[in-house]
Order: sequence, then structure tokens, then C-alpha cells
Amino acid sequence: MSYLRIAVQKSGRLNEDSMRILKDIGISIDNGKDQLKAAARDFPVEVFYLRNGDIPQYLRDGVVDAAIIGENVLIEKGSDLDFVERLGFSKCKVSIAVPKDSKANSLKDLEGKRIATSYPETVKQFLAEQNIDAQLHIINGSVEIAPNIGLADGICDIVSSGSTLFKNGLKEIEVLLKSEAVLAVSPEIDEERKQILEKIQFRIMSVLKARNSKYVLLNAPNDKLDKILDLLPGMRSPTVLPLAEEDWSSVHTVISKNDFWNIIDELKANGAEGILVCPIEKMVL
Repeated sequence: MSYLRIAVQKSGRLNEDSMRILKDIGISIDNGKDQLKAAARDFPVEVFYLRNGDIPQYLRDGVVDAAIIGENVLIEKGSDLDFVERLGFSKCKVSIAVPKDSKANSLKDLEGKRIATSYPETVKQFLAEQNIDAQLHIINGSVEIAPNIGLADGICDIVSSGSTLFKNGLKEIEVLLKSEAVLAVSPEIDEERKQILEKIQFRIMSVLKARNSKYVLLNAPNDKLDKILDLLPGMRSPTVLPLAEEDWSSVHTVISKNDFWNIIDELKANGAEGILVCPIEKMVL
């Protein structure tokens, strides 16, 4: 039997999020310290632990069949590679920032200036699209210190919470792109491994839908039931069951996490009572 070879970041937040979703889709990995790869106990998968920046080349060469990787890295080092799923975690931005006391407040103000970055291809393409001519200084490591030591007038780097920019006295003036983890695929993947990947995709989608949804149970007076049902979405339609108390019904449905509080407020205003909210582990549609 063939094993699907999937790469994840060797360490860091993306590694933690990647291993969590693999566990959530039923793929258990026993990984000893500093192991390069480890096989799953209960699924035909081998996980390779690699440096993030090296993963695109491993995909390109067919050394691994798939990878959980930041979209920003794929854009920078693997623009010729495809991804099959957005994973909704490890979200960040690739942004241009300058010192807080800088007179630069927009990208145009960096015309002819120096920008330090670990993402030269991404920045180069963006500047060309915006018709901005700036010098790039390529740095691998702590890009944020470049303006403070006189190496650059601004930086371009990933931004998650913005705390790193704040600590280094920087302000964001331009967002080049928004990024999240994606499931990328090798152009060399064979048909047998592609079928395993499709099973993983299906499981991932079930987990992601569950993460973004809440299961809601509520009691509704029958004379207000139609109005309450109009407020509710559902996978197909809400489930309605009669209660032991006359003229009342129990309503069960699934609500998107993004719409949750607005819908709950509307439900209460229209007579819903005893509202219970439960997390969903998986949603198989």
C-alpha cells in the first residue's frame, strides 16, 4: 500500500495547528524528538517535519505529495504550485511597516527608499504592480530591527497580532496580502496517493465546518414558531419536535459562528426560551 507523504512545518505555531487538525481528522502520529518523519498508526500517511521555506521545493520535486503550509510561503517560493484547500488557521498578513516617527504614511512615500524583507519575490511583484521603485534588502531573521540600525527605511514581513511591530516602534502602512494555512499538493502526486489525499480533504472539511458552527437547541411557543423558524438557517432545515408542555416545541438547528450572536438576539426577541448552545465535533454533509 502507498503512503501519502505530507509535510508540515518542523516547529512553531503552524506545526501545532497542523498536528491538531491531523489529530482531529483521526490521524494519530507518534513523533519522537527531532524525527524527520513519522508514520500514522491508523491511516496510510507519513508526516515529514521540514523547514517551512524548504517545503515548496520538496513538493515540486515530488519528495512529498502534499503539505500544510502558509499561503504566504507558497506565494513567495512556490507560486507554480497549487493548493486544494484553505484551512482557516495560522492567519496573518504580509505588510509593509515603517518607524512610527517616519514621515512615510503610504506606499508612495517609499519611492526610492530601502525596504528590508524576507519576502523579496512577493515585495518585488507588488512594487512593480504599484509602479513603485524601491531598493530591497533581503534579510533572513529579525527583519523588524532593520530600520533601527539604519539598514532600511521600512520593512515587509508577516504580521499576526501586530505586537512585534509595536515593540519595535513600527507602524503598518500597507497590506500586501492576507494569508492562512493551505493544503498544497505536489504536481508529481500519483493517482493512488491522490485518492488518499481526497479522503483527508473530506475529513478536513468536516472538521472545519464543525469549528465554524454551533448546534443550538431552544424552546419556542407554537404561536411564534413560524417567525422563529424564519430566523434559523440549517444544514437542510431546522428540526422541530413537540414538547410535553402543550403549545410548545423544541427546535434544533446549526448556526454559523459568524452569525451566532445576532441570530440569538433575534430569537430571544421573538419568544425563544431555554436556548442551549453546544460545540460540534464533526459535520459530515
